[in-house]
Amino acid sequence: MSFIVESKVEEYAEEHSTPSLELFDRLAAETREKTTAPQMMVGRIEGHLLAELVRLSRARRVLELGTFTGYSSISMALALPPGGRVITCDVNEETTDIARRYAEEAGVADRIDFRLGPALETIAKLDGPFDLVFIDADKPNYVNYYEATLPLLADDGVMIADNTLWSGRVADPDDTDESTEAIRALNDRVRDDPRVENVLLTVRDGMNVIRRRR
Repeated sequence: MSFIVESKVEEYAEEHSTPSLELFDRLAAETREKTTAPQMMVGRIEGHLLAELVRLSRARRVLELGTFTGYSSISMALALPPGGRVITCDVNEETTDIARRYAEEAGVADRIDFRLGPALETIAKLDGPFDLVFIDADKPNYVNYYEATLPLLADDGVMIADNTLWSGRVADPDDTDESTEAIRALNDRVRDDPRVENVLLTVRDGMNVIRRRR
């Protein structure tokens, strides 16, 4: 499902990317069938990109905020080297159960540590460093998640905040919805933060890719 790019263009991009495992097609179908907001699931292009970022960064420890039904955590876990691990956080037990089941089928259940509970409480109990942090949870807390996880990011680590174009709504000055304002606040904070450098990508619904400034 495309949010920013025209649907036909995204379909073309999917057709000209390495095919995903058939398991992801079934996961996507079950997500659409059993959840009220299936658009929360990362799509094929974003799932591939996350996996490639894991490979390119040689990440061994990944922190994900927002498990949902597991498309992104499984994609990243499949790209990990031996001994690598994803810690993924969510508050929804039902969708996490779907993620656990597909992780087991994909053969990566031993690489994913599922944590149920508010993400900020989970983060407070974690020790860094993490080579990759993926933020895809409730939008009003985005700045809080950024500030809580940046100290845990490895010096050469990568942080990705998802949905940072919010269907283009962040560019509409008349849109004052709480989530829109929260995403704008994150994008502004990252741009103005002397600790980091970033690029805001127009992939799917927007991905803000952040690294520590050297």
